[in-house]
Parts: sequence; C-alpha cells; structure tokens
Amino acid sequence: MASGESRPEGSSTRGPGRGVKRSQPLVLNGLEGTFENKNTDYLCSVCFDLISEAHMTKCGHTFCYECIKQSIEINKKCPKCNHNIESTDHIFPNLTVNQLIKKKKSESKLYNAFTRRHKGAALSELRNYLTSESSNLGLSDINNIILILQERREQLEALSTRIRYELMKDFLTQLKKQKEEQLEKLNGDIKLIKNDLSMVQNILEQVYSTETPSTSRVPQTSMALLTDMLDGECSSDGSSGIVTKAEVNTEEGFNVPSFSKAAPEPSSRAKRKRMNLHFDDLKECYFSIRNSGLSESGIENPDSCLDKFGHCMSKFTQFSSLRPLATISTVHYASEAHNGHSNIASSIEFDKDSEYFAVAGLTKRIRIFDYSTVVRDTVDLHYPCSDMQSTSKISCVSWSNYYKNMLASSDYDGTVTVWDAMTKEKLNVFQEHEKRCWSVDFNKVDTRVLASGSDDARVKVWSIDSEHSVASIEAKAHVCCVQFSPTNRYHLAFGSADHCVHYYDLRNMREPLWVFRGHRKAVSYVKFISSDEIVSASTDSLLKIWSVNKTHCVRSLQGHTNEKNFVGLATDGEYVACGSENNALYVYYKGLSKKLFSFKFDQRKSTLEQDSKDEDSSDFVSAVCWRKGSNIIAAGNSLGVIKILEMV
Repeated sequence: MASGESRPEGSSTRGPGRGVKRSQPLVLNGLEGTFENKNTDYLCSVCFDLISEAHMTKCGHTFCYECIKQSIEINKKCPKCNHNIESTDHIFPNLTVNQLIKKKKSESKLYNAFTRRHKGAALSELRNYLTSESSNLGLSDINNIILILQERREQLEALSTRIRYELMKDFLTQLKKQKEEQLEKLNGDIKLIKNDLSMVQNILEQVYSTETPSTSRVPQTSMALLTDMLDGECSSDGSSGIVTKAEVNTEEGFNVPSFSKAAPEPSSRAKRKRMNLHFDDLKECYFSIRNSGLSESGIENPDSCLDKFGHCMSKFTQFSSLRPLATISTVHYASEAHNGHSNIASSIEFDKDSEYFAVAGLTKRIRIFDYSTVVRDTVDLHYPCSDMQSTSKISCVSWSNYYKNMLASSDYDGTVTVWDAMTKEKLNVFQEHEKRCWSVDFNKVDTRVLASGSDDARVKVWSIDSEHSVASIEAKAHVCCVQFSPTNRYHLAFGSADHCVHYYDLRNMREPLWVFRGHRKAVSYVKFISSDEIVSASTDSLLKIWSVNKTHCVRSLQGHTNEKNFVGLATDGEYVACGSENNALYVYYKGLSKKLFSFKFDQRKSTLEQDSKDEDSSDFVSAVCWRKGSNIIAAGNSLGVIKILEMV
C-alpha cells in the first residue's frame, strides 16, 4: 500500500486464505454495510480488501500483488480458477484497476475524515482534502459531500438522542427503586413507631389507673408541681433520690458557687428541652435498639427493646450540667514552677473505697488527698495527707482493688513502682522497660498482679511476689495504655500507636483475641465500660465504643478536641468523661454519639491572676477519674488545677 494511504474501516489483516470478519462493517464509496451488500469489483478475492498494487494473471483475474505472489509461491495456481501459474513472471500490473482503486481510496479517506472520533483530526483531514482537491470537485462531488455530511449529522443526532434517553431511563429506574425501598422502610418504621406508641399509651393508662383517690383530689396546679418534684427527686432505677439537708452539706462543701444553688428549671420541662436538642441522636438510638432487638434473636421483643430505650432516655435526661464542689489550686506549689517543673496532672485515681484520691504528674510527685476533707474545706488551699517523691516524671497511677494503701505508678524512665501510700515506702520497683512507660493497671480479680505498657512496644505483666515480670506481650508499636477486664483475670486490652485496640487472653499471648480497628491516629486510652464493652480514646478527636464480641465499632462519640495530648478518660459504666484540648471536660452517655454537657476550666494559674483569653490558651484537661458509685468526677488540667465536679 502506498505511503500516506490508510486502509478503509472494516478491513482485515492481509494474508493467503484469510477472510474478512463478517461482523465488521465494510466502508465503500462513502456507505457502510456488510461485505455481502457491496460491489466486489475492486476487492481482492484472497484478502477481501480493496486491491493494493493490482496485478492480473493470464487468465484475466486481478489480485493484490502480495496476495497473488504468495498464492503462486504456495500453490502455483490462480486462487480464483485454479489455472496453472508457474512463477510471478506470468503476472502483470493492471494500471486501469489501480487508477480506479486510487479514486475509491480518496473517497474512503474523505468518509473516514467525517467518522473519526477525534474532532480536530477529522476537521484537519477534511480541510486538507478540500483544499487540495477543490479545483477537481464537480457538482456531483459537492452533492456527495453534502449528502455525506447530512447523513453523518442525522447519525450523530440519533445517537445523542438515544444515549440521552437511555441515561434518563437508567436514572429514573434507579431513583424509582431507591424511593420504593425508602418508602418500604419508612412504612416499616411508621408501623414500628405506632406499635410502640400504642404500648406506651397502654402502660401510661395502667399507671394512671393505679393513682389513689387522694391523689386525684389534689388541685391540678399542685399536682403538676408535685410531678416535677418527683421527677427530680427520684432516680432512674426507681429508688428514692431525695437529698436531706445534712447530705447536701456533706457532699457540696463550701466551694459551690452561689449561682449553682439557684432554683433549678422544672425537671420535666428541662428534660423535654434536652430531648428536643438531641432529637436526631435519640432517633438514631431508638432505631438502633429496635433493629438490634430484631436481628439478635430473630423474634421481635418490643417489651425489652422499649425498656432498653426507656433506660437510655432516663440516663440521658438524668443530669444536665456539672457543678464544682472543690478546687485544688497550685498556688502553694508555685515554687515548683519556678524550678522548671511542669504542673501537668497526668493521672488521677480514687482508691478502692473512694475515700482518697491520688494526683500525679510531671512534678515527679504523687499526692494523696482525703476526699471528704477536700469537699468540706472553706478555701481552695488543700494539703495532701501523703506526698511521695519520684525520681522521674509520672505518667500514670493505679490503686489496688484489694489492698487499701497499695498504689502503683509508671514513669518516664520506664520504671514501675508499687508504693505504700500511707507510709510512702516503695514496696516493689520493676525496671525492665527500655523506654518511657505510659500506663500501669492492677488486675481487678487477681489482686497481686499488675500490667504496664511502654514505648518499647511491650506490655509486661508483674506480680508483687516476684522481682521480674511474669509475662510479656510483644506489640508492633508504642503501647500508650493498658487495662484489665473488671471480671476476667486473664483478659487485658491495650491501645497502641498503630491506631488499634488489642484484646488479649493472657493464657495465649501469641495472638490477640480481637484487634479493634477504626481510629485514624494513636489510641491513647482504653477503659472497660462493662465486662463486654470497651471505650477507647484517640488523638483523632474521637471516642469509640467496642463490644468484645464484635470487631466493628458500636458507636463513635465526638465533640471534644484531641490531636496531640493525653487528655484523660474515665467511665462509670453508663457515662463517659474525657478531657479536651480547649481546657474543658466533656461528658457523654454511651448510648448517644454527641456530648451531654461540658465544663470549662478557668484560664488562670492562680486566684491572683486575671483570666486569659480562650484563644490565647494552650491549656488542656489532662486527667479524668470517676468516683465509684457516685456522680462525682475528678479532673485535672495542664496547669495542675484539680476540680471535683458533680453531675446535677
């Protein structure tokens, strides 16, 4: 084929005995169609393509030069009539056919210019052709060009219309299916809500019917007031929550601000207000509980689901804010700051009876305070009943659940120390960690065992009866926190810089029982909410709740800010408290994803300094602890200020 000439669309590869693909259209004289519908005068009967370099045999048949040459070399015969041909000397160029085919190829090139996918190349080829051949074009040629353009325009318009309506059809079909699914789900939700609403109304009617005659004779205004009083004075579990004057004086102390003693908003109104503020979150919680009730058992159990959601509503609306009971100021420890010590409170823990709490941090001290004395003091100058000096900055403390005075600490030198908190003596000193030790925790069941986690990517298990570790878990990244199960002596969870929570059975430490993945940054804290629920904190500003029976996250709690610091984490089994890098304490309910309320620390280092602007402060809440069996939280911040707070 001559240089610069392109093969028409639909042609096949040349070669003896190779036929054209019948499924591909053949383009001749500006028209498309199959081979059977076209004039075969200019087609080679060997390759079924336009003849290239036409040569004719003695028997009068014309073929491509390459095709007849190969046929003679192989068969010594004419491919069409089997006439004997000894050599290529017996074939001759067919000049007439070559001229006709050249014109045919020019027309084919013109058509290809209109059918090219690349618009720029097509226009360029068309322009070049019209420029070079314009003087040779006659009226019939121009009419043919116009006809070709019109046909191509009609084809493109038809194709565009078809594609447009096919896309519209697909879109509308998918939209219809999606809306039908939503409608079906919505009808199911409405049916579910109607059934639950009917059940709740029946229960309310039964409650109303049990009212005593004397109650029914109480005036309506007095009845409403009595209802509000009972709503505020009865706890969620049905037990009486009425507080006597003596109890108020005992719990509140003298540091309660005057504004916190103001008359509270009517209980039912306040609860409805909080319900409306968190309506979307409660809606998600409701359907989550109802759907889980159906999926777990396979049989609908509306009573248990409603009870579970009612418990959630009760816990959610039980408290509305935090009020301070006492503040431990660092003003009388100011000399430490002048000596270059940081006052960050890295850990706060109550002892097994919640009578004392320990405060430790970067001051290299562990201070033990008497809780009842602190909340009764008239001023913010509280002195510890015991003060223990460490040789390194302390990262974590943990009380024994069995021995009253036994306290463990971990420090930046990688040392784990067991103290007698009252005599200030060191009972055990473990020094096997090679780097900073972030966390230590006593076993809740086996009273003589404790565990620690370190930057050396190891979790070590210790016994107070042994000088060396009794077990070691090799992690793949820094271990930031470690926590024993509250009910199982062998189960342990730890958070790591690999963004995961690892759950182990100490009887098989070669591999974890579960690895919980979902955080985007290092896991800084893990705490057991219950025997089968874990809450984890991470520097991705999220808390995540996990079930030890499932690998996926049950719920994510968000609202606080945590990107680089250890901000503290604590739970009482229902509520979760954590610090934040905006110098505030956040409280969540485990059944909802958004915060219930928060408490902002003062932006000052002592009572003599003026408040600084929030945006200029880099202070953060660094330690949190829950007082067992109560609604009291102890929290400390990066200035070393400790707040005793009560949920009200």
